[in-house]
Amino acid sequence: MAMDLDWRSFGREGGLFRRLRGAAGEAWGGYTWHPFVRGLSDGMLPLPAFRHYLIQDYLFLIHFARAKALAVVKGESLAAMRDKAKAVLAILDETKLHLQYCAEWGLDEAAVIATPETAETVSYTRWVLDRGLAGDILDLEVALAPCTVGYGEVALRILADPARLRDGNAYESWIAAYSSPDYQAMARAAAQRIDALGDSHGGEARFARLAADFAEAARLEQRFWQQGLDVAR
Repeated sequence: MAMDLDWRSFGREGGLFRRLRGAAGEAWGGYTWHPFVRGLSDGMLPLPAFRHYLIQDYLFLIHFARAKALAVVKGESLAAMRDKAKAVLAILDETKLHLQYCAEWGLDEAAVIATPETAETVSYTRWVLDRGLAGDILDLEVALAPCTVGYGEVALRILADPARLRDGNAYESWIAAYSSPDYQAMARAAAQRIDALGDSHGGEARFARLAADFAEAARLEQRFWQQGLDVAR
């Protein structure tokens, strides 16, 4: 079956994910089509910006894996616990792409891990963990979803971008990783999970708080992109 390339189609019509995405407004659009993303698409992003982002994203993913592990603890069923355990391994596999890039700059895993976390990395990762520790599985999944689903949308936006540079784009392998059928399936499953948890865990009654968390995660994602551009100035 052909992959759905519509970046607006994650989640079901009327489901919690699309409602959260719509309520986030400019915060979501500013994240998924940030100048950093447009630079990935047209190949004009300065390499120092990408290098900084990539190292910090590796450090981010370590904490993101911990948050996914927390979802095993918070999981509402044995099936959910099994799925979340697989998700932890998927995130750890995602770090391999980062190390491939870092190797081009002579950085091995030990050197990357030894790099201090920026304020943007600390604020985002600890916020996600805090939401998971303070709330239930729906609170945690809503805090996690903007990253997982957002990167899927970012990749599809790039594929649809008339200004996209394909040949000679230094970031083509990054684009390919997040537009791949495997990643897109994971992103769509994450959106579907938000919809299902919204039905089972009172998403309608909690919408205002969930929407605030979703939008905050999108703003934290914006700042995460922006730190790369800031160091390249």
